[in-house]
Amino acid sequence: MPKKLPKTPADYIAPLNINGLEGRMLHVPGPSTRKREILLVYGHHAMLERWWGLVENLNQYGTVTMPDLPGFGGMDSFYTIGIRPTVDAFADYLAAFVKLRYRRKRVTIVAISYGFVVVTRMLQRYPELTKKVDLLVSLVGFMHKDDFVYPVPRRNFYQHATRFFATRPSAVFIRYFCLNRFVLKTLYAKLPNSKRRMIEVTPQEFNATMDFEVKMWQANDVRTHWLTTSQFFTLDNCTKQIDLPVMHVVSKEDHYFNNEIVKQHMLVVFNDYRRFVAHSEAHTPSVLADKKAMGVMLPPGLRRILSKP
Repeated sequence: MPKKLPKTPADYIAPLNINGLEGRMLHVPGPSTRKREILLVYGHHAMLERWWGLVENLNQYGTVTMPDLPGFGGMDSFYTIGIRPTVDAFADYLAAFVKLRYRRKRVTIVAISYGFVVVTRMLQRYPELTKKVDLLVSLVGFMHKDDFVYPVPRRNFYQHATRFFATRPSAVFIRYFCLNRFVLKTLYAKLPNSKRRMIEVTPQEFNATMDFEVKMWQANDVRTHWLTTSQFFTLDNCTKQIDLPVMHVVSKEDHYFNNEIVKQHMLVVFNDYRRFVAHSEAHTPSVLADKKAMGVMLPPGLRRILSKP
């Protein structure tokens, strides 16, 4: 039987220093009977603690390692070393991590949403790394700007608005005047996508969610957050093929992506595609989701694949 994990990820978090950038890394050894090495790449607006419930689920199948991404989770941003936070920059960073961490090992890559964008670009820029990957899993990942359900005029508006938010003056104003509990609580109660997440949430759960959201918003670099958001709406990861199959988990109630169009784009790039359905009420579970609630992101069919040696 695998050992029972503690209630907090703190025991498994260590400092991470790579390419002059300081952050953190979560590393959870797997059961002695499981040799699979799992690299978990989180998505946008994230930190290590937010995905602990998913780590607990994945840890049943092997050792789980999850590094911070520059500008997210409290890690130094690319701006601190004079680099613009593009998808290519994130791909280069992740490739460096893979080469250092899995020098003589094969690895299962599980990437969430924007994290899958980064992983895809990494494998396109460094095709030699495909030989190290024994399984590639997309958790509600996407490939192209046309994957979004939003009409083109709205996408264009979002792209220009978020680029404006990413300018230095706007980012400073947002960080020090908007990322507080009062403003965020007001926005989460009003914005459609946020309200969707709060269906049937008790006042106590809402307050706890707001506490965590404030912590996460303040841990992430504002300019990085908004510039990467703007890049969603110009993204095209369909220009180069990858010689790997992809296991893709879709959310049944995803309010961001058209799952059929995502499938079409993945078939352009990967040599095979297999879909699994997560019966989630949103794109991803709540930021407070525990192991049981996060379990929805690993449907039974995918679990059977992960359980194989």
